[in-house]
Amino acid sequence: MSHLGSDLFDTDNKLADINSYDASVMEKIQLIETLNDEEKKIVFSLVDALVGKKKLKDALSSVLTEAK
Repeated sequence: MSHLGSDLFDTDNKLADINSYDASVMEKIQLIETLNDEEKKIVFSLVDALVGKKKLKDALSSVLTEAK
């Protein structure tokens, strides 16, 4: 069995202990890990941008709430 196959098998056992939403996220992360470096860079840049947007939105909302 290849190293990748054994890693996936071990991870599947671990995923059985968490809820289906988390399992779906973990499966997607596993698939992202199979992408080439350029594709990974694109995916993580997009995730970073979305998380940054959320943090900025939350921070601004907090400041506006405090200002009232």
